[in-house]
Amino acid sequence: MFVIFHKTKIHSYCISLAIVIFLFGIAFLKTQEQSVQTVAATKQLPIYSVATQEKKIAFTMNCAWEADDIDSILQTLAKHNTHITFFLVGDFVTKYPEAVKKIAEAGHEIGNHSNSHPHVNNLSLEKNREEIQKCSEKIQQITGKKTTLFRGPYGEYNDTVIQAAKSQNHTTIQWNLDTLDYSGLTGEEMWKRIESKLQAGSIVLSHSGTKHTADSLDMLLSKIEQKGFAIVKVSDLIYNENYYIDVNGVQRIQNKTNE
Repeated sequence: MFVIFHKTKIHSYCISLAIVIFLFGIAFLKTQEQSVQTVAATKQLPIYSVATQEKKIAFTMNCAWEADDIDSILQTLAKHNTHITFFLVGDFVTKYPEAVKKIAEAGHEIGNHSNSHPHVNNLSLEKNREEIQKCSEKIQQITGKKTTLFRGPYGEYNDTVIQAAKSQNHTTIQWNLDTLDYSGLTGEEMWKRIESKLQAGSIVLSHSGTKHTADSLDMLLSKIEQKGFAIVKVSDLIYNENYYIDVNGVQRIQNKTNE
């Protein structure tokens, strides 16, 4: 009887302990879920892509280095009767004003890529505002238009960066497809990277001043078009009102179920 009593008691303790652990686990998971939801609700995000039923994508080009290939790039875009969004660094604008003028006169959209291409995540709110403002002013002096789109250098962003952009009336734009052209990939290698992931609402990243962007652009645009996608400027892809950005950076139309 003595042995049976202790076995029963131990068994009871084990069950009780298991119940406590189980309840603790549920409470922990709920706390974690609430934390994730809180972060998702409060963290500010840029636009990586757009949820749309229209079969269109935005092609973007960052310009921070040389401008030797700008004429060739513009000729290719004209051949396809396509207008894209160029994100220009202020230092690039200062160094190559004629290239900036050509881009604007060809009807392309010009976005803000900061003034000096710093690591913006390390800057204060005021310094980020200054970077955006100075770049916008330089572009406006040449094109007559202020910029309204911002892309952080190195793809960096945080709440401070996005808030600084908002205070300057800029929407922060990222990308969901990267050609990796700056790494020296050939056109075929670039296409292999993005082909299977290309979908309506995608934003593609490319750069001027690289080894193969200019000589691969015709092929890339042709292949995108062959898949039935219209290539547009960022401003012709994104929503300007009644939208929200989900936790994956996808811009979506706000509706009653999301309110």
